[in-house]
Amino acid sequence: MARFSQGVYQVLNSSKYVGNGAPRWRSSWEHVFMRFCDENDNILQWASECVRIPYRHPLTGKMTNYVPDFLITYRTQKNTVKAELIEIKPSSQSMLREGQNQRDRAIVAINMAKWHAATLWARQNGLTFRVINESNMFRNGKS
Repeated sequence: MARFSQGVYQVLNSSKYVGNGAPRWRSSWEHVFMRFCDENDNILQWASECVRIPYRHPLTGKMTNYVPDFLITYRTQKNTVKAELIEIKPSSQSMLREGQNQRDRAIVAINMAKWHAATLWARQNGLTFRVINESNMFRNGKS
């Protein structure tokens, strides 16, 4: 079984972190994003794994909860304030591709169900939901 990079992030700007307890990163990309949130002056507040969103699991049909990676509030380039739920996920777990095995297709189906619920929840609560993957993780500007 592959081991993934994990740890507890040491918050530098504690006035910006509004989550409960120390934030835990479960991938190196999450760690990079935490550092971005902590150090970027345009990020006003951020929290890790602080929202629970009910959704129906597409394989079992049972109701369960999805916990997006981040909730952030930031100042846009137009100097407005925006809040977003953010999920960090590789593109291989974000879309169906030709030749994917059954396990990978199931992961994508589950993620799509979670993200549909998150999009609706965010809209109902005046936020947006966004998935960040390798194609936009390291792009300059909005992250």
